[in-house]
Amino acid sequence: MAGLTLDAGALIAADRDDRRFWAYWSEALTRDADMTVPAVAVAQAWRGSRHARMARIIGACAVEPLDESAAREVGLLCAASGATDIVDVAVVLGASRRGDDILTSDAGDLRAIAEHSPLPVRVLDLTDLHTR
Repeated sequence: MAGLTLDAGALIAADRDDRRFWAYWSEALTRDADMTVPAVAVAQAWRGSRHARMARIIGACAVEPLDESAAREVGLLCAASGATDIVDVAVVLGASRRGDDILTSDAGDLRAIAEHSPLPVRVLDLTDLHTR
């Protein structure tokens, strides 16, 4: 069973009470999926103390650190994919390692990176109007 990795856009959607986010979140809870958020995505999304929903979601996830080894792998995937956003690349790399789906509002960029990831990864688009 695939877990669910959240990027910064998904955290922001949760904080804004986006119904599409909550539909995916509810489905993941029903499936008892492991949920992860990379620490770099938290840093990208967090902008102050008024993030009650975001804090709740982060607290329910495993927070994936970016250590030196992972940072080097992110750099290699940046080079392979031509991407410059290390947060997006870290999200894809971690999710591909775990076999997770990624929930994002930036599907185009993440799918482009995923084409170069070592393992396949599915990107779920929060902005898709046909979603849930």
